[in-house]
Amino acid sequence: MLRIRFTAADFGRIRFAPRPAPLLELNVALMRMFRPDEALLLGTWRQRLLRALPAAAEPFGDLVPGPVAPNFLDEFADSLTEGLDTIRTTRPETVRAELERVYAPHPSAAPAWIRDLHRGDEHSWRILRRARHAAYEAVLAPVWSVVQDLHRAEFTRHALGMAEHGLGPTLADLVPGSRLREDVWEFAAPAAREIPLGGRGLLLQPTFHWSGYPLISDLPDRPVAVTYPAGPGLPPTPTGPADTAEALAAVLGRTRTDILCVLAAGHTTGDLARRLRVSNATVSEHTAALRAAGLITTTRIGRAVRHERTPVGTLLIGRHGLRTVDSPG
Repeated sequence: MLRIRFTAADFGRIRFAPRPAPLLELNVALMRMFRPDEALLLGTWRQRLLRALPAAAEPFGDLVPGPVAPNFLDEFADSLTEGLDTIRTTRPETVRAELERVYAPHPSAAPAWIRDLHRGDEHSWRILRRARHAAYEAVLAPVWSVVQDLHRAEFTRHALGMAEHGLGPTLADLVPGSRLREDVWEFAAPAAREIPLGGRGLLLQPTFHWSGYPLISDLPDRPVAVTYPAGPGLPPTPTGPADTAEALAAVLGRTRTDILCVLAAGHTTGDLARRLRVSNATVSEHTAALRAAGLITTTRIGRAVRHERTPVGTLLIGRHGLRTVDSPG
């Protein structure tokens, strides 16, 4: 059982990552690629990626000689370039300690460039940067727009969950079987462990290339990050607008999706009810949830209220290729 202990300050520092992290998603994709299980479901995907990986990516494999990777690879920047730059600023003592940890079971296996990285050699850092960039281009670049759409839908789903149900049920939905008891969030894990946040806060990061238990990043002077499996449970594949539109409706619900589509222009509750052929009470329930998630705004005009899409709501609809809903004939 893994237990994450909050202080009062930490409850105000829980953050759901607003965008996917390229290097983190690359880490878990490569972890899953080299796991020996799920051959029936993932065999074709693994073979395709192994054929696609260029020689420039091979040093990245040297950095992870066994099932455990160095912790300084945990990078949650939502820009590939920023993430690569940030890793370079890792404290030298942290890099040395992590390389020693992962190579402890096989000390004689470290290639020359890893030994150079241990000493802080600049050329070795350039080798690592090229390797990670090459791996990203082969593994993630072809599906990155799909990962972005999946992440946006996941972000919206939990924003609505927080608005409607609060923190405890949202965390339980995020990691099934978990529970929040007063100041402790606990869930199943391979080993028993307790992590005091101590005011650092918590980052919740979905991943779409992983299945199983959540992954924990607990680095000094950073928020603790919980990377949890989300999405359909398989590596994403490129899709068309119709597929992503249906995925959005599956997350938000058909009525809420239709409301966002209609609100390309502002409408009152009564207007929405007539267009969607539902009751005013139904519209009010769904607009309240969309408003709490920051997807629409509501303004009172006399005895009526007028709803409009926010820029975030417009971005969400636009990314999924959805159009304004016409009035029913």
